[in-house]
Amino acid sequence: MKASTLPLAAAATLIQSSLAAPASQPPSYPSGSGNGSSGGDALADYRAGQVKDAFLTAWDGYFTYAFPNDELHPISNTFSNSFGGWGASAVDAFSTAIVMELPDVIDTILNYIPTINFHQTAGGEEISLFETTIRYLGGILAGHDLLTGPLSQYASNTTAVHALLGKAQELADVLKFAFVTPTGIPHNGLYVENQTIDTSDNNINGIATIGTLVLEWTHLSDLLGDTQYADLSQKAESYLLNPSPATSQPFPGLIGTNVNITSGQFLDASGGWIGGDDSFYEYLLKMYVYDPTRFSSYRDRWIAAADSTIQYLASHPSSRPDLTFVAEFDGKSLIYQSEHLACFDGGNFILGGLVLGEQKYTDFGLALVAGCEDTYNSTLTGIGPEVFQWTVGSANASCSDSENSNCPGVPADQAEFYERAGFYITNSNYILRPEVIESFYYAYRATKDQKYREWAWNAFVNVNTTTRAGSGYAELNNVNAPGGGAKNDFQDSFLFAEVLKYAYLIQRPDAEFQVNDDGKNFFVFNTEAHPFKVVGTTAKAL
Repeated sequence: MKASTLPLAAAATLIQSSLAAPASQPPSYPSGSGNGSSGGDALADYRAGQVKDAFLTAWDGYFTYAFPNDELHPISNTFSNSFGGWGASAVDAFSTAIVMELPDVIDTILNYIPTINFHQTAGGEEISLFETTIRYLGGILAGHDLLTGPLSQYASNTTAVHALLGKAQELADVLKFAFVTPTGIPHNGLYVENQTIDTSDNNINGIATIGTLVLEWTHLSDLLGDTQYADLSQKAESYLLNPSPATSQPFPGLIGTNVNITSGQFLDASGGWIGGDDSFYEYLLKMYVYDPTRFSSYRDRWIAAADSTIQYLASHPSSRPDLTFVAEFDGKSLIYQSEHLACFDGGNFILGGLVLGEQKYTDFGLALVAGCEDTYNSTLTGIGPEVFQWTVGSANASCSDSENSNCPGVPADQAEFYERAGFYITNSNYILRPEVIESFYYAYRATKDQKYREWAWNAFVNVNTTTRAGSGYAELNNVNAPGGGAKNDFQDSFLFAEVLKYAYLIQRPDAEFQVNDDGKNFFVFNTEAHPFKVVGTTAKAL
């Protein structure tokens, strides 16, 4: 998932063990043969089975102690409701259970979804339009597409399957008051019971929370034959496609973060492929994948952003010039900082290279994937940190190419770590994020190079081993401490939707819902890894 904000967990302390050696390799497993493209790879089958077992472990804990609430607290065996109390983990798990072919879990979620009351939240709490769209609307629509399409054999309750589309429409009808503004740019913080907004937003929304609605709401319209939902999301998107003032676009295609809801004017010129901005850029390309006829202008905006990223934001750490990261920007000044969230960018560039037939994007994406893999293999846990920085030029250079007292050089206690790894850690959390494994998935689907399967497997084994706690999986406070340091008693719903889906699919053979290396896709994943049927495609022979 490309969350639009920094993680729920508090910022972790700086890493203490700058001399840490890379994580040890996972245990050896039986060797296999083949590349898995025809289903004959015994090793890949074994690994996929292990990922499925981890899904069932997480699901059993959630179902026993938390369902139908939003999240499991696996250490205390309690629950919380961060997303309305509508069963976020269940709905996020839906499409993964379907592609994993788990009939009991599918039936449980399928029978539950029609019972959700979207008109009332747990405790009357505020919800996020963005999070509700990518998790609930996305999860329901993906379940509909898979169970009426390539995996229809698992649609045991046809009445409930037919109810999915109506339930998605009901949710959109509950949410659409958010768009009732002078510009049509929505508010993100909503109270659904009385249809009011969170006025503490100061009439500001961000490009990720505005621009990561258009795929789900357009797909809903297409399935219903009712344009109103597409129209709402696309009108809001239009302000991001045509940013004003001109100074909010310091490089072609790269825009600021915050937008005034009343005027549609940008309020800054800073951002990057990071939380708060990330999935806006992701959806420019994915809208074109979804429907090339209608969304060629989105493609053009993605190309502009991608070309500027390669030209202006690509950066190589002073101690490891072989690595490539993408810097943030503040105007035309660069900040040499990135995040686990941003590591989806390699996969997005690879997808762009495939669908546009442009090898330069694929090659740049593969370089970014290798950089993010380094953030994993350099730590004691074999898992990358939430936020990291690097320097260019000398090791004592500022992390910005302009004077910035908030971006010091390499901390003394991480100097040796930086020399070896090419980055230093400024937030050592791991909150079960998927982005690195996501990009491994795209790299493998594009190249069929077995090393990306190995990288994904190593990442899965390390996550499975280190975050396992109580009845499920818990967040880590320090990826460069033995055992990940203290654990935060929280199992994020995107563990189901993304981490385990990508770790599973990379080991599975070709299927209609898999990304294709010829650039012709039958499904496209939303930012929560829920697969949607692409417009105008028919099933290929497998």
